[in-house]
Amino acid sequence: MQFKDYYQILGVARDATADDIKKAFRKLARKYHPDISKEPDAELRMQEVNEANAVLSDPEKRAAYDQLGRGYQPGQDFRPPPDWDAGFEFSGQAYPPDEAAGFSDFFSELFGHMGGARAGTRYAHAGFRAHGEDHHAKVLLDLEDAFSGATRQISLRMPKVDAQGRVRLETRTLNVKIPRGVRTGQVIRLAGQGAPGTGGAPAGDLLLEVQFKPHPHFRAEGRDLHRTLPVAPWEAALGAVVSVDLPHGSVKVRIPEGAQSGKQLRVRGHGIPGQPPGDLLLDIRVVLPPANTPKARELYETMARDLAFDPRAQERT
Repeated sequence: MQFKDYYQILGVARDATADDIKKAFRKLARKYHPDISKEPDAELRMQEVNEANAVLSDPEKRAAYDQLGRGYQPGQDFRPPPDWDAGFEFSGQAYPPDEAAGFSDFFSELFGHMGGARAGTRYAHAGFRAHGEDHHAKVLLDLEDAFSGATRQISLRMPKVDAQGRVRLETRTLNVKIPRGVRTGQVIRLAGQGAPGTGGAPAGDLLLEVQFKPHPHFRAEGRDLHRTLPVAPWEAALGAVVSVDLPHGSVKVRIPEGAQSGKQLRVRGHGIPGQPPGDLLLDIRVVLPPANTPKARELYETMARDLAFDPRAQERT
C-alpha cells in the first residue's frame, strides 16, 4: 500500500485553515468533475480530490492523519503501525460506507473503522433538548490490569478547530477504573463524559475500547493467554513439573514424557479471570544447552555414541 499525501492532492500547505481546504476543494471540483471536465483523467482525479477532502475537512481524521503521516513521502510503501489510533478521542461519526466505497485502500485502512459501531449519535428530542453524542477512544492497558483490576490515569487527545480555522489537539486526563477480568475489545463506558447535551439534556458517554500493550511473554485472545514455554531436553524427554510465571502469580505445569517442540499444553482456568475464566495455552519449545565447556561436549559426544538417534529417519520411510 502506498502513502497518499492529501495536502499535495489538494494543493494546500500542511498548516492550511479549514477555509483554505474548502476553497481548494471547490476549485478542483470545478476542474475535475466528470460532468463538466474535459481532462482525460477527470474521474480518477475527482476521486482523489474527494478522498483528500474527506480527510482534511474533518478535524478528527486530519489530526490522526497528521500524527501518522509524519516523515512519509507520496507513493512510499506504507503500513500503519498497530494501535496507531490509540489515545485519540473520536466523536463516533464514521464515514458513510456507500460514500467511502470509491476511496482507496489507504483510506479504508486508516479510517474504515474510525468511531466504531459502538460509538454513535444518541438523540432524545424533547422540545429543544438533545442528548449529547457518545465519544469513542481506543486505550492501551497493561495485561496485568486484567488480573487484579486497577485505577489508571488515561490521557486522550481530541482535535479542535481554533479561531483561525486551524486544527489543534486538546488533551484531557481521566481516572478510569479498570475492572478485573477486562479483555481485548471490551468497552468501558464512562457516563456523561461524551459531548455535552443541548437545552439541558444529558451529556453523551465516553466509550473506551480496551486493547493490551504488547507483552514480552503473553498474547491474549479473548480470555485465553498464549505463551511459549522453553524446556530443557531432559524435561521434554523424561517429563517434569515446572513453574510458569503468570502476569499475576504462577502455576505448576506438568510436562509430559516425550514432549516435542510445538506441542501445546492447555492449563484450564489460568487465563484472564472471568465467569468462566480463560485458559493458559503453552507452546513447548525445547532449548538445547550450548556445548561450550569440555564437560558439555563430553555429554553430547556420549549421547551421540550411545543413543544412536537419527532425527531424520522418518523422512526416509
